[in-house]
Amino acid sequence: MLSRKAFLVGAAAVLLSYGAVRAQDSFNREPAKIQAGTYRLDPAHSKITWSVSHFGFSTYVGQFAGATGGLTIDPKTPQTAKLDVTVNTAEVGTLNQRLDDHLKSADFLDVANHPTASFRASSVKLTGPRTADIAGDLTLRGVTRPITIKAQFNQSGVNPVDKTYSLGFDGEAKIRRSEFGVSYAVPAIGDEVNLRIEAEFKAAQK
Repeated sequence: MLSRKAFLVGAAAVLLSYGAVRAQDSFNREPAKIQAGTYRLDPAHSKITWSVSHFGFSTYVGQFAGATGGLTIDPKTPQTAKLDVTVNTAEVGTLNQRLDDHLKSADFLDVANHPTASFRASSVKLTGPRTADIAGDLTLRGVTRPITIKAQFNQSGVNPVDKTYSLGFDGEAKIRRSEFGVSYAVPAIGDEVNLRIEAEFKAAQK
């Protein structure tokens, strides 16, 4: 027979599992059912991961953390959504301090003169039930050029931890760094940079 302690532990696990399932059931994966309003990017759960060819031997990967920004959206007219994001270029990270310092130098991001990068959406074109092309202007190292983010809606709902209504998206984009004045070691180190975007937005406090 199970001991009383084992029984209680098992019962608690079942209850927690049931609560997690109920929380999942409350999430919505249909963009048409999200709540219209203004949202703030959650810097703790949003990342931009970049990857670039390293002399053809490997694909090197790093991240930008701590992005801030806002999203205003109405599911009835998603094409009119407004999106602005700012990235602190000093937050670049590769888990290699020497490389991080080089990336912040004038050879690459030139953080001293260009401490931020930004993206501002200019149009949203729906491409599927949960996907869209977000066109806009990326400003990096003082140069502004158009890019398109291929975005996917993940879900909306009340976050079970902070009890805040939230939206989640993934996105992908490609840029040529030389077009933004980052030409160091091109083409030995790849010119094309792949961007993978993970974004969580929290409903703005009224």
